[in-house]
Amino acid sequence: MREFRKDWLEKWAEYAPIKVVVEDAVTKASYTYSQLNSLSNYLAGWFKDMGLKSGDRIAVLSEFRVEYLVLLGAAMKMGYVLVPLNYRLSPRELMYMIKNCSPRLLLTEEKYGEYLRDQTMDKALIKLSMSELANALYKQEGEMQQPISMDLEDDHPLFILYTSGTTGFPKGAIYTYKMAFWNATNTQIRLDIRSSDHTVICMPPFHTGGWNVLLIPFLLQGGSFSLLRKFDAAQVLDIIDKEEVTIFMGVPTMLKMMAETSQLDKVTLDSLRYFVVGGEAMPLPLIEKWMERGVPIRQGFGLTEVGPNLFSLHHDDAIRKIGSIGTPNFFVNARLVKEDGTEAGSEEAGELWLKGPVTTPGYWQNEEATREAFNDGWFKTGDILYRDAEGYYYVKDRIKNMYISGGENVYPLEVEKFLQGHPSINEVAIIGVPDEKWGEVGKAIVVLNEACDEEELINYCNGQLAKFKIPKHFLVVEQLPKTETGKVDRKKLLELYS
Repeated sequence: MREFRKDWLEKWAEYAPIKVVVEDAVTKASYTYSQLNSLSNYLAGWFKDMGLKSGDRIAVLSEFRVEYLVLLGAAMKMGYVLVPLNYRLSPRELMYMIKNCSPRLLLTEEKYGEYLRDQTMDKALIKLSMSELANALYKQEGEMQQPISMDLEDDHPLFILYTSGTTGFPKGAIYTYKMAFWNATNTQIRLDIRSSDHTVICMPPFHTGGWNVLLIPFLLQGGSFSLLRKFDAAQVLDIIDKEEVTIFMGVPTMLKMMAETSQLDKVTLDSLRYFVVGGEAMPLPLIEKWMERGVPIRQGFGLTEVGPNLFSLHHDDAIRKIGSIGTPNFFVNARLVKEDGTEAGSEEAGELWLKGPVTTPGYWQNEEATREAFNDGWFKTGDILYRDAEGYYYVKDRIKNMYISGGENVYPLEVEKFLQGHPSINEVAIIGVPDEKWGEVGKAIVVLNEACDEEELINYCNGQLAKFKIPKHFLVVEQLPKTETGKVDRKKLLELYS
């Protein structure tokens, strides 16, 4: 099908050519819709001249910057597939992703390119720095480029977004043009996005949240945004105030930091309609604090593989339905399935299954994981939810034992498998425990073969695991609790050690 393959930038360059669509909050470089579209045409043609073809992967190791948006525009015009890499990961973790997606082009910001300097790459891989890309673009500023685009299928990949897996290896979720269109449409309907809306993007580009919660929906609607390289509570508040941001999305850890900085007393926030919150439930005192400042809280819920904008709790219900993720968005089908395969009734817990045009077709080069994720077209999330009598949904538990640390998903099995390589460790199990700053952090419960202190284990992890994955706490025990079948009893672990 080619039902939704319109060139969004080409259209908005026609409708609002001189409107500024994006500004880099660091460099103050900005592009109008006409400039962004023209530079995207140039870049699409430049890559074509390099030999890149539709479907080729472009891996990017960089923070958000305006050139990244030109790259998105070029990809949307020619069918290149963007693979945003997580610059918080170790070289070992990054190389797994690079080898898995087999990119034709690797773009790196200089300070992150050093991570991969000593790694062996495919000889056919084209490598460019983001500075080289930026210089090529700046030479074209003011030059109108001829339109260039291809007719692409709706299911053609736009992104491959890597998410940590329960098997210990990252999985590349395929994110298609169809998903982008329907997610943007869902978001506009539910959040009432307008072309006059402005936001600040400070979620990282390797998260679906950085692209798909607000940025791409704003592009479809003709909105605008400021790009911040990394989150800084005081700076975000300053941008919200000075740039008259109307909607802002963050995780609870971000909003907690913003609520605690002294900058909060220096801004009015009069332009804000509401905050959109995702990643985990927002604590009641934090909701109340922001509402006292006149900023309503809009709780949401989503996945890398589906949406990500799947559920939304209207801000009028933020207190009355505290803890709820709200109700499904417009073009989302949801059901709760009990262990026996039957539908869960009101107040009954069940696994969340999802279906609709915002669902991934599967994982990149991973047929087994794709097959396991679906049942008759329904994506099985692994999350346990229940629905109250009014139809509002609540997250109860995670089948996969994932915890969220500062907005980052951490899958214990991945970290456990790495720690099992330490000669002093006989067995290890990791749980998420509360943390005042990060929401949750890892706690490793270990059985040792020989004496070993916590500092040695942390040093073993440093440089090999992303910092947010390294357990903050280590506890040595004589044995791990097991089930009758010999598996680690996760529920017992939480009871004993959380």
